[in-house]
Amino acid sequence: MAVTSKVTDKKREYVKNLAADLKAAKGIVLTNYRGLTVAKDTELRRELRAAGVTYRVVKNTMLRLAADEAGLNGFDEHLSDTTALAFSTEDAVAPAKVICGFMKKNKLEEPGILTIKVGAVEGKVIDVKGVKALASLPSREELIAKLLGSMNAPISNFVGVSQGIIRQFVQVLNAVAEKKATA
Repeated sequence: MAVTSKVTDKKREYVKNLAADLKAAKGIVLTNYRGLTVAKDTELRRELRAAGVTYRVVKNTMLRLAADEAGLNGFDEHLSDTTALAFSTEDAVAPAKVICGFMKKNKLEEPGILTIKVGAVEGKVIDVKGVKALASLPSREELIAKLLGSMNAPISNFVGVSQGIIRQFVQVLNAVAEKKATA
């Protein structure tokens, strides 16, 4: 009986840690990775890691318990067949963007090879369409760059107008000086 207790304790600890990861995650995507070759899986993992996304294969039972503990209702009906979990604690868009981009780049849209099951953003469960819509959003860096650009535009315009006024003023002064010099 001691062996069974240790196994159960390990599973409880695993579920507890997985639930903590799910609670901390800003963006989550569950996939079915059936049909993915080892080489493609390795490539996907590399791309996810580079984007700061954690990716792991999980048992459906463990994920179901962890999702319930984390308050993510809506995962249960998607927990069948093989399941891989991709999540990021920094960027809500990154898991969806990398997985959808990888699927498009490798032409894996056909059913049966790396399919998206469901996702979650900031604790709210979203369907496959929601995950794909999330993936089409600009990245956080792009949004910040656009914001800064739009904040910088009025200042740039003001500087341009000010320089034009100064330039015209100098031209008028030069014209007056030339007129006085000739007179």
